[in-house]
Amino acid sequence: MVQRVQGKVAIVTGAAQGIGRACAQMLALEGARVVIGDIQEAAGQAAAAAIREVGGEAIFQKVDVTEEKDCSELIEAAVRSYGRLDVLVNNAGWYPRATLEETSSDLWDRILAINLRGPFFCCKYAVPRMREMGGGSIINIGSIHGIQGQANLVAYASAKGGLLTLTKTLAGAYAADMVRVNYIIPGWVLSEGELALRKSQGTSEEDLAQIGKNLPFGRHQTPEDTAYAVIYLASDESSQITGSTFHIDGGASILPIRPRMNQPT
Repeated sequence: MVQRVQGKVAIVTGAAQGIGRACAQMLALEGARVVIGDIQEAAGQAAAAAIREVGGEAIFQKVDVTEEKDCSELIEAAVRSYGRLDVLVNNAGWYPRATLEETSSDLWDRILAINLRGPFFCCKYAVPRMREMGGGSIINIGSIHGIQGQANLVAYASAKGGLLTLTKTLAGAYAADMVRVNYIIPGWVLSEGELALRKSQGTSEEDLAQIGKNLPFGRHQTPEDTAYAVIYLASDESSQITGSTFHIDGGASILPIRPRMNQPT
């Protein structure tokens, strides 16, 4: 098998589970040496161990992305362990529901700290290391809410909108250094966190499965769908792509949710 990121070193934040874990696993499968950054130590260690068990290279670095020192140490852990840094996937996120009037100043600050300040810190320390290597790829995991928002996701949508602007700003600022910066919209992924949230709201997995059948392509997106896009953006195949937004949402951002024709009941 052609390993599309052979020899590259990649950091993935929020990689203990869900989209981040799928990205880390696929990067390792495709030949990258991976640093798993997460605040969940046991789950993060297990994710790194799972990669090593199948012959990949991975280490775990505990990180709270709201802390600048932790983000700096995450970048240095990659360079210290593997000698370089080529890819940064800013995936760590938090999306509690709250309308404008329900959003306290503390909740606002916390959501922006995780979803926007964390990627800013990681980029701040990753870019100089990438510049030393002659370039690199930063991949920010965004959200459709960063474009169109939703009434009960005021702070989260604002943070993801800010992340989109940060993506485009850094893409322009560091093009001369061959540092590419892109933004992925994963769609509706039934990650562990999403399932727990929906369950707390009274939506069963069976209900979610039925909703998935009514999405434009007939199913929810998976963590692996996003990971495929990450591999492309991490590889040299995308060497001419920067400042771009990738919709991995099965058309959900442009097509209505409606019953599909000839769909079994």
